[in-house]
Amino acid sequence: MLRDYWLCHTLSILFEVMEYTLEHQVPNFAECWWDHWIMDIIVCNGMGIWLGMRTLDYLSWKKYHWRGIWNLPSYREKFQRLAAQFTPYSWTDFEWKPTLSLKRWCAMLGVIAMFIMAELNNFYLKLILWLAPDHTLCIIRIVFIALWGTVAMRETFEYLDNPNCERFGRQSWIIAAIIITEALVSMKFEPQTVFKPIPFHMCVFWLSAIICLLIFTIWKFYLRTHIFLHTHSKVSPRHSAHEKSLKKSKVAKEPSGGDAAVSKKKC
Repeated sequence: MLRDYWLCHTLSILFEVMEYTLEHQVPNFAECWWDHWIMDIIVCNGMGIWLGMRTLDYLSWKKYHWRGIWNLPSYREKFQRLAAQFTPYSWTDFEWKPTLSLKRWCAMLGVIAMFIMAELNNFYLKLILWLAPDHTLCIIRIVFIALWGTVAMRETFEYLDNPNCERFGRQSWIIAAIIITEALVSMKFEPQTVFKPIPFHMCVFWLSAIICLLIFTIWKFYLRTHIFLHTHSKVSPRHSAHEKSLKKSKVAKEPSGGDAAVSKKKC
């Protein structure tokens, strides 16, 4: 769905931080430190991300030659073609480049926020609706969110990477509306849990993180750009004046047409 190491690990670590933040609301989030950082981030998520990226590497360099199943000579090739029917028709690698522009940076922050909200909704809805983790509704929700999310992420990447694409696709808006609606349902039917005050130390942590994020955004996309343009505008006139002086010196050293003719006569 994401096809990016940086984004997957960012979501993995950020979700564990959200578990620390909301463990006073959801009992499932109260885990040991080694369960958070070793079992979840390193073993489960880390190995899953690595295996997933290896699969994506295979799909990216694999050659896609689609032929009719009845045009293949052997039964083995027919079986391979039948199994390949469930693989992609073609493949596109995602290079998100979040710091390339302010537009991509804000879009990536929005994508991360939506992913975290979708994962949190899974736990809050189970808690509020009294559903067991293996309930059919939970499984169906995860499957549909994964399918819709895959299409939505492809549309989001197309919007960011293709200059001719001027707006988000329909699936992106639909999946965003579904995730926000799920969060509103949790707030509506269990406000005493959702709005339970966050511990002071976590408030300090998140306030510091938001301030650092704002400072980085302002520095990266405003101050640094203007400072670079200002210094470049100061340096470029000097270079142009220096180039003009060099041209004048070259013209002064070159003999004129009359002088060249006189020198030829003397010779």
